[in-house]
This record gives sequence, C-alpha cells and structure tokens, in this order.
Amino acid sequence: MPVGTSSEEASVLICATCAVEYEQPPPRTCPICSDDRQYLPLAGQRWTGLDELTAVGQKLTWTDSEPGLIGVGTDPSVGIGQTMYILATPEGSIMWDPIGYLDDDACARVLALGPVLAIASSHPHMFGVQVEWSRRLGNPAVLVATADREWLGRRDPVIEFWSGAREITAGVTLYQVGGHFPGSSVLHWAGGAEARGVLLTGDSVFPNADRRSVGFMRSYPNNIPLSGSVVERIVTQLEPLGYDRIYGNFNNSVENDAKALLRASADRHIAWIRGDFDHLT
Repeated sequence: MPVGTSSEEASVLICATCAVEYEQPPPRTCPICSDDRQYLPLAGQRWTGLDELTAVGQKLTWTDSEPGLIGVGTDPSVGIGQTMYILATPEGSIMWDPIGYLDDDACARVLALGPVLAIASSHPHMFGVQVEWSRRLGNPAVLVATADREWLGRRDPVIEFWSGAREITAGVTLYQVGGHFPGSSVLHWAGGAEARGVLLTGDSVFPNADRRSVGFMRSYPNNIPLSGSVVERIVTQLEPLGYDRIYGNFNNSVENDAKALLRASADRHIAWIRGDFDHLT
C-alpha cells in the first residue's frame, strides 16, 4: 500500500458539507451539520469519500505562513474549507485543524518534516479526516477534548482524550477555552512570531476581516453570538499566555499586538451585548 494507506479507507464516508469522517453505516444526517452552529444544505445530506474526491482532481495548496508554520488548504474547497496548519518543531510536527482530504504526496510532504507528534483540532467542525491522517502518518495521537467526544464520527485507538491543558512538546501546548463548543481549544506556540508567541485559534477566537480585531461566536454561519460572561472567561483564560500573533482557520490572522487587540475586541463585544451602544442603533 502507498505511504500508510488505511485498509479501512473505502469504508469511511466524509460529510460533503463539513468534511468530517464517519464510519459506515453513517447517521441519516451529519450531527455536526444538523446542530444550530452549522447547517445542512438545501439539497440535503450528501456523503463523499477520498476516492471520489481524488477522481475529480482534488488538490492541496501549501503556504509558508512563517518560519516553522505551513498552511495547507484544499482547491477546490472541501467541506468548510479550513486552513490546516503544520507546525514544525525540532522534535517533530503538529497537525492543527486537519482538513477533509489527503493523498500520498501530502503525507510524504508532512513526513519529510519529521515524525508527527500529534494531530489536534480546535473544535468538532475541524475534525476533518483526522483518523485517516493519523493512519497514513504512522499513527500519531489524535487529541480530542473530552467535552467534545460526542461529536466523533469515527472512533479509533489513536484518539486520546484530554481536558484543561495538554503540552505536546516543549513550547507547544493545547488549552481548552470553551465558548464555540465546550471543548473549543487554542494551540499556543511560544516560539512563534520570532519568539513573541503565536496562538492558533480556529473558531475559538476568530480574526476579523479588518485584521485588527477578533470575534467570539457560538455560530458564525448562523450569527449566534456568545454571551459577555463567556467571552470574558475566554480572555481571562488566555491572559497568562505570551503571544503577539493569532492565526485563525481560514487564512485569517492578526499579525501584531494580538494580545491587546483580543482584550479590546472582548470589551467591545461585551459592551454591545450589554446594550451600551443601543443609542446608536
């Protein structure tokens, strides 16, 4: 078989809307997409698979985000279309927010960076084909927040549950902040941004289009905001960490002063939720 090809690959289905992998037989509809944070398309549930995606010419894109950090996307977009990050450290690499497609060339390219230490996602929308990636990459642990275990569509011995905080290697630690999902997490990379520190946040904290603020939402497509108290809790949890840059999961980022901008964005969000600016509406 090519580079760690899974013998179960053909029996695994992928939700076409969110690109999360499921065992057969699948549920009638994808629970992740049926939830109020996501959506089912008007045409209804559709399942796909790696063979089908490969047959239509699916490609991956690779971008050097900064030294040691590579952004990987899908072209055309698969599922939600997130950016996956490969964080390379001297000990090995960490895969963050795994996408819903892979091929032999991609696996070889990842392994060329060294052993994969772990695969982790910020929340269930970003599970992608995380188990399949692990099977192809030497079976590194797939780290899933205990609070989000109910959303798994494919269970496997490579999955390890965690909560609170989990150090993957020196200077790279997962932190559970909740909000978007109870297990929503960020990945802190102390050595990023020229040692000023980086947060990879997925949807837990979302860099906005202005690149100078971030958002906090239960649902982004359905426009459901988080409460002020939950936003304050998230910011308080992140306060002890050193970071100057934030990367979201759609090639969106806050390049500088991210910690201060996070605080200012939270204060603005809380003020609007509280009604401080109702006189402007």
